[in-house]
Amino acid sequence: MAKTIFITGASSGIGRATALYFAERGWNVAATMRNPRKDDSALQHPQISLSTLDVTDAESIARAIADTLTRFQKIDVLLNNAGYALFGPLEASDSRQIRQQFATNFFGLVEVTQQIVPVMRAAGEGLILNISSIVGRLALPYASSYVATKFAVEGLSESMRYELQPFNIRVKLIEPGSIHTEFGKGSMQTATSEPYRASMNKFLGVFAKSNAKAAKPEEVAKVIYSAANDSSSRLRYLAKPGPLFWANRLLPDAAWRGLLVKAMVK
Repeated sequence: MAKTIFITGASSGIGRATALYFAERGWNVAATMRNPRKDDSALQHPQISLSTLDVTDAESIARAIADTLTRFQKIDVLLNNAGYALFGPLEASDSRQIRQQFATNFFGLVEVTQQIVPVMRAAGEGLILNISSIVGRLALPYASSYVATKFAVEGLSESMRYELQPFNIRVKLIEPGSIHTEFGKGSMQTATSEPYRASMNKFLGVFAKSNAKAAKPEEVAKVIYSAANDSSSRLRYLAKPGPLFWANRLLPDAAWRGLLVKAMVK
């Protein structure tokens, strides 16, 4: 019997690319999203089911899981992918924006996981893949709320894997570097204020250049597929992390901070 993967945030980017990549390799795919894209002909694949799911709405999560179990009878892999980035100085981000960032990127992931773990536990096995980022292990300026959500996902995942090990449920982290997406659309929000404007504009310029050279979602989908088929207890999988990640890993802290400030702030 074909394996089943349940994906959140599958309307675009990594989620969509992963849904197609797995379906083309014979997996059953529950592609969930806030507004199912009936006009997306590629997602009208016989191995793909489309379901409405908002990670901030517990009832919609429950319905999507029930629909998936009705169609495919099981969920072997959960891919927690839904999320977006809020960029800007912390001072300029209002509390509503910050709460919404955590509601989607962290608490939404928690809610989906809490509802699917009992399904996997009853089956005697399962795999949870959480989309993090290289900024789950290093911080960048003007992304404090987003970085905080990814640090939280990293800690949650590492702790949770010990809790779920007795039930044969494994947890893995996917850590992409920059992803080539529609810059400034959908997956990104910005906030700023006058004292930070010049520095913020420099950061956004660097980000835009990095985005243009970044990994395509299909490249990340390949890493996700590799992780899904890896029976080891490995926790982290990098997906084209880029020179920024390696500079952070290799340079002394003072040198790293100086490099980052020069490149992105001053």
